Amino acid sequence: MRATAAVVLLAASLAVTMPCMYGQQTFVTRYDAYVGYAFLDSPHVSLSENGVAFQIGFRPKTWYSVGFDYSYSSGDLTLTPNLLLPSLQQQLTPLVTQILTGNVLAGKISPTAAAAYSLVVPAHSKTQTFAVGPQLAYRHWEHATLFLRPVFAGAIHENATPMVPTDPVGSLVVPGVLQGFQALNLIPASGHKTDTTWFLGFGGGFDILFSKHVGLRTQADLVYDHLFSDLLKDGRFTVRFSIGPCFNFGKNIAGGASAK
Repeated sequence: MRATAAVVLLAASLAVTMPCMYGQQTFVTRYDAYVGYAFLDSPHVSLSENGVAFQIGFRPKTWYSVGFDYSYSSGDLTLTPNLLLPSLQQQLTPLVTQILTGNVLAGKISPTAAAAYSLVVPAHSKTQTFAVGPQLAYRHWEHATLFLRPVFAGAIHENATPMVPTDPVGSLVVPGVLQGFQALNLIPASGHKTDTTWFLGFGGGFDILFSKHVGLRTQADLVYDHLFSDLLKDGRFTVRFSIGPCFNFGKNIAGGASAK
């Protein structure tokens, strides 16, 4: 939430303080497109991903548009027992204890290390998002456009691959835990767990217009989803920040008058 608010405040600050932005827009094209860097942040599962975002929009009027949004990103996340469904936590505790005890008896782990161990399962994630929704535009300045997405909705697809930690205890415990999850059909034998679900949120940002057809877009979206609901007890909020060039094309729909 703080990231989205910061982008909106930055947009307002830039639009108000830069002298070159004054003067209303009299040239607004029918279509726009965007491609740029994207960063996804889901603090609940310690997920950070880097990738790319694409957008295409159609403007029925100067003050609003509708469009399609796609992003692809990849990064790492961390799973801990407290994130799991209560029923899985109950099954996991004796499993971890059994694995630790076996390794202590085999001399692979010291009793002190076993007593201090806390399960952490790292994973590598690849995420795709597909979204549609309206966008409201404020064109009071000639070289800057503020915009708001009051409804940002779509589908999110994620592929997560659990990884074995490199620390001495985790490298012995996590493989046994993953095998246990495979036995419960929570993780496929391939080791890759995928899920697709809906998300809902909002967003906004601003375009700095260098010409009638080219600009720089900075934007952020905040959405909520509940991926892997068969494994995780809670949904999560995700912030997506994106920046890159935007392109405006098609006929002028401002009609030569000031577009507000």
